[in-house]
Amino acid sequence: MDQVIFVLSQPFTWGLVLGLFFMVMTWRLMHKDVVMLRSDNKRLVEENRELQSHLSTQLKINAKGNEQLEKELNGLKEQNENLRVNLNAAQQKPGRAERRQLEILETAASAMREQAPGFAPAWEKAVRDAELSQKEAEGGLKKLMRRVIPNRKTAPVLSIEDSDVRDVESSATVEEKQD
Repeated sequence: MDQVIFVLSQPFTWGLVLGLFFMVMTWRLMHKDVVMLRSDNKRLVEENRELQSHLSTQLKINAKGNEQLEKELNGLKEQNENLRVNLNAAQQKPGRAERRQLEILETAASAMREQAPGFAPAWEKAVRDAELSQKEAEGGLKKLMRRVIPNRKTAPVLSIEDSDVRDVESSATVEEKQD
């Protein structure tokens, strides 16, 4: 026991004991931090997996929505092209030019009845004015207005058949008689 007291009374022994004490305390604190960091790491890995799965799901949903919008856009483009082709075909049908010419002549005749003093120059001017107004009416707002509100000066034409042309001509003569 004498030797134990002698060893304990030495400053080296006290320094060694004190150093070992601090080393043990540091090791315990470090071990606690390591355990806490491992649990945080596991939690972050799980959150990362959840966020990646959520992002993957969100991207799939967006891809389906974009695909659906693209299909709809392609369908609308195709429908637009079909309507354009049908409109061009309808404008090229036989009788359209004659119907347009009848409308022009009816408008010109109506204008002539109003202006009546000189025949030939006034008639040509009225025909040119009617053609110009018809060209303007074939596009834009005037076309819409002409379809929505029929022109009083022109007789309504229901079809392109000859009987309809005769109806237009007879209504023009009835208007002339009324004036």
